[in-house]
Amino acid sequence: MSNEIATTGKKAGLVQRFGDRYGVDPAKVMHTLKATAFKQRDGTAPSNEQMMSLMIVADQHGLNPFTKEIYAFQDKGGGIVPVVGVDGWSRIINDHPKSDGLEFVASADMVQADENAKPCPEWIECIIHRKDRKQPIRVREYLDEVYRPQSRYPGPWQTHTKRMLRHKAMIQAARIAFGFSGIYDEDEAHRIVDGEFSVVDTATSDDPNDLFGLGQGAADTGQPQRESADTAPPYTVDDLISQLNSAKDGDAIDQALADAGALNLTGAEQERFESALEAANERVGIAEAQ
Repeated sequence: MSNEIATTGKKAGLVQRFGDRYGVDPAKVMHTLKATAFKQRDGTAPSNEQMMSLMIVADQHGLNPFTKEIYAFQDKGGGIVPVVGVDGWSRIINDHPKSDGLEFVASADMVQADENAKPCPEWIECIIHRKDRKQPIRVREYLDEVYRPQSRYPGPWQTHTKRMLRHKAMIQAARIAFGFSGIYDEDEAHRIVDGEFSVVDTATSDDPNDLFGLGQGAADTGQPQRESADTAPPYTVDDLISQLNSAKDGDAIDQALADAGALNLTGAEQERFESALEAANERVGIAEAQ
């Protein structure tokens, strides 16, 4: 067996699971993914370490790389940005055990971002229902905050303006509702790779409505913002886990979820956070039901 496959027991176990899940010879899983699903646009393949990082994320969320539910963008520093397609986001939302459906509400006011864009509602709101919450999670995305202009040729924001805004609302709502972190949609990946943005949290208002984008001047909920790449939040994943362990209501959990967006959690840190999040949701849900 090659060193590429048999480096650690954990690695072999992950590769074995991928092979069993998709009917691929485990000895060929890494090579197959490098040559297909995770192959970069310039024809290069990710390193073994980058491959394992991508496979861990795919395994955690149950995403199928062969159907492009998850793929990878390479940033300018040689790193890998894990990208989840719209089908992948729909999968992890619908497969979450606490998911109880979602709906969309759109502004009656139509606007046009620029001469190349199609008329679009000023905002679209995604409402996600959780089985363990009395109130749904509502996140509103405004076109003027997320629209991405193109100067040379039409992109998805020009050809499918309303659909792109709806996707944005769904993805941001999913992050708040279920604590998904360390994964991005393709639009965010382009911005990160191009060096336009870094992912920071901007929910600093004391008004809880701002966290969910319900009021005027609502804070964003994880969308990349124009900020220095050196910006770092004044807390760690251990602080957020401690916050979750002591959470007594849904508001405290929601704040920890919003704060987690600034940490860009991956790997073991993401596993620890999601484990604490699940325990907090279960504990608070039982308390609210009594």
